[in-house]
Amino acid sequence: MNEILRRAFAEAGVTEQDVATHLGVDTKTVQRWLEGRRPYPRHRNGLANLLGIDQTRIWRAEARVLRVSHPGEAELEASYAHRWAVPRGVWDWLFSQAEEEIGVLVYSGLFLAEDVGLLRLLGEKARAGVCVRILLGDPDSPDVAKRGVDEGVDDAMAARVRNALVLYQVLRGVEGVEIRLHESILYASLYRGDDDLLVNPHVYGIAASHAPVLHVRHVTDGDMASTYLASFERVWSSAKPVKRST
Repeated sequence: MNEILRRAFAEAGVTEQDVATHLGVDTKTVQRWLEGRRPYPRHRNGLANLLGIDQTRIWRAEARVLRVSHPGEAELEASYAHRWAVPRGVWDWLFSQAEEEIGVLVYSGLFLAEDVGLLRLLGEKARAGVCVRILLGDPDSPDVAKRGVDEGVDDAMAARVRNALVLYQVLRGVEGVEIRLHESILYASLYRGDDDLLVNPHVYGIAASHAPVLHVRHVTDGDMASTYLASFERVWSSAKPVKRST
């Protein structure tokens, strides 16, 4: 029995018949999926999109077996054509499954700061003992200004960072949350939940929301994720802490 899939049905408010109709399959096929049978790839993708969650969350146990049997082959879990196309449930899953570390490296990441539910989740995880580190671009730095020019929004980029800082005030008094400002040139925005990362590469002249996103998993030393994690640490080490609210 795939209990994760069954819960996902309940959370999304869909029935077996809804899924069968949406994917063009028989209801008995959907029932077999709930009983534990793994769908074909085309159906896995469609099902995950319908439920609004990452398919690796549904078939997580099997993904673990794959990593053990073929180390290094499961580093890239999923890809999305645009950041706006990443289902809301994927962001929720990324942070909610973290038990040790949550990291965010962006210029403004305003879409995240504006999501009250995700901010509440970050606070809850920090209170539960998870280390939450957030890196925003220094709104007074030339690199933030340059990124604004590159995206065609000019001073609006710095304004977005300042807006995000205001919205993050609800977290600045929470033990376990630290926010810093960096003056680095970012080639990708990073969102981390333990060994899983959503990597949003920056594309010249294109807003980050329209750029692709890769779901990368840390499997072993020296893998793809290790490169991004090392980059995060380098930026973190030189960034300036934002004073906590009292």
